[in-house]
Amino acid sequence: MSERSVELFVDPVCPFAWMTSRWLLHAAAVRDITPTFSVMSLSVLNEGRDLDEGYRRMLDDAWGPARLSIAIHRQEGAEAFARWYSAWGERYHVGGQQEDRRAVAEQALAAAELPASLIEAYEPVAGDVLDVALRASHDGAISRVGEDVGTPVISFGGGTAYFGPVVSPAPKGEEAGRLLDALATMAEIDGFYELKRTRADGVDLS
Repeated sequence: MSERSVELFVDPVCPFAWMTSRWLLHAAAVRDITPTFSVMSLSVLNEGRDLDEGYRRMLDDAWGPARLSIAIHRQEGAEAFARWYSAWGERYHVGGQQEDRRAVAEQALAAAELPASLIEAYEPVAGDVLDVALRASHDGAISRVGEDVGTPVISFGGGTAYFGPVVSPAPKGEEAGRLLDALATMAEIDGFYELKRTRADGVDLS
């Protein structure tokens, strides 16, 4: 059986997208899939919405990592973005280095052996090439699932794409594979829309 591409749209600052990305890598170790990571943006998603002041500040500071992600994807390719995203997440999410996102982004560039000059993409410039590309990538996810979602969004190529899965901690080994199998099956069902339960605890990054 040939490998199947599974695309996950993430915002670098979202801890739940990070956990889902780690699950997908675990699943790829036990299933014939090729995971690819693309970019969507909580900042774009929530533009113009009336939000809690603290959450709005967080989103205003989230443009930089998303823009840098797009620049890496465009200049260096999907595999390079995956390397940077892993290096970023190990520092930002797992390591808790969240005081200075730009500094973490620079450290992740070095760890992923990517050009330091890419950090020039970080500062938001409304309407520039990267802004347009970020919105196009974001729209690529939203066009498949609708506006009433967050990040991550998962797509199995054909069939239905949807928000999720939200996992904490990330399943590993055969458990990761079985979850992938179930999600792939649901993607083939036109009438499938939603599964959800109350999340009582924070993010388990183990």
